[in-house]
Amino acid sequence: MVIKENKTEVYALGQHISMSVHKARRVIDQIRGRSYEETLMILELMPYRACYPIFKVVYSAAANASSLLGSNEADLVISKAEVNEGTTMKRLKLRARGRSYRIKKPTCHIMIVMKDISISEYEETFWFKPEKFFETDSMQELKKTKGKNKYGTREEHDMYNNGGAWDKK
Repeated sequence: MVIKENKTEVYALGQHISMSVHKARRVIDQIRGRSYEETLMILELMPYRACYPIFKVVYSAAANASSLLGSNEADLVISKAEVNEGTTMKRLKLRARGRSYRIKKPTCHIMIVMKDISISEYEETFWFKPEKFFETDSMQELKKTKGKNKYGTREEHDMYNNGGAWDKK
């Protein structure tokens, strides 16, 4: 039996978004595991600046699902949502008396994976007929003697008395 995995998940990735990872994770934790329509409502009503880029990535993942899988937006669920740290841009700010201070501008990568719950995840197909499948005698003998010596007893490996370098005087 061969279990063939159907494609039920699509993803969208937003890279180098200029915001802190902590601020984006605060929003991502609210939408993980929810349906697509509920996610859009939550993102529109939350007062954080991170909501708009996450909204764009979620919308892009839904567009990918409708084009690649041909799925309906009502059947989509966010199965995985993660925010990873991106490259940090370093800038200099001029200060008094000819000095300068370094400013770090963090970026993040947002990945949204959407799953279509209407599509079955696995499809079972048989590549042989179970009624006609049988083992030959030589295959059964090979299974019996595996791990045994020619006398039919198992051999144990003695790791302490193997005549190695430590046994010499």
